[in-house]
Amino acid sequence: MNTFKTHDGLQVAYHVDDFTRPWTKPETVVLLHAAMGHSTRWFSWMPALLSDYRVVRMDLRGHGQSEMPEPEQDFNLQQLVDDTCQLIETTTDGPVHLVGNSAGGYVAQQVAIQSPDNIKTLALFGATPGLKHSHAPTWIPKIQEIGLKTFLRQTIHERFDENADPALVDWFIEQAGSNDPAFIARFVLHMCTHDFMEELVAIKVPTLIVAAGKESIGHADAYTNMQKRIKNSKLVHIDTAAHNICDGYPAVCVEHLKTFLASH
Repeated sequence: MNTFKTHDGLQVAYHVDDFTRPWTKPETVVLLHAAMGHSTRWFSWMPALLSDYRVVRMDLRGHGQSEMPEPEQDFNLQQLVDDTCQLIETTTDGPVHLVGNSAGGYVAQQVAIQSPDNIKTLALFGATPGLKHSHAPTWIPKIQEIGLKTFLRQTIHERFDENADPALVDWFIEQAGSNDPAFIARFVLHMCTHDFMEELVAIKVPTLIVAAGKESIGHADAYTNMQKRIKNSKLVHIDTAAHNICDGYPAVCVEHLKTFLASH
């Protein structure tokens, strides 16, 4: 685990994993996790990626081992974008393959729009252009009433299929439910102010969009609209209503990613 100090003074944690052949110069894949997640949530992806790629995993501010903004401090999407650009500049000497899951994908899209020279390819998993057109605002009063872990268990059908490993589901609830509820409310409600669909035309790098075909948190048709706006993009659907495709379908997701990266 490493850290860097952001431009506004927070400590952000990240991992750099490189098990590639030491005489090669591997390309770098940067992974941005979902809301309520952390860098360890990518554990099932790592074996498949590390043979060919150097992998950088960041804990978004307020998550995992990264510092959480105080209630009186500003928090917004732009700060997460700036953190990611700083991470790339800190850990690499060239453009990266940027991968974002859900809220991490909102960040990744904005990085590709604002800082295209940092990005070689973009891959988005369950990540619409913001949460504005979702029912996520209804989560907050329920979380305040029954607690984060109970809320997650009661709504787990939105995130995992019935055939998901129960041990994985329990681990997910324990990990995600251990976040600070007040910060998660702040994070989610802020993301619900964003809809930057019309900005996606500015993304010029090759882009992979992987979506739950029966998305139950965002809107499934948003992914088709994204593909129409991102000129050099490919859309793949996984036949599920479970939003957490990176957790529930890791092998399928990684295979799509590796095939995409190999073609670029």
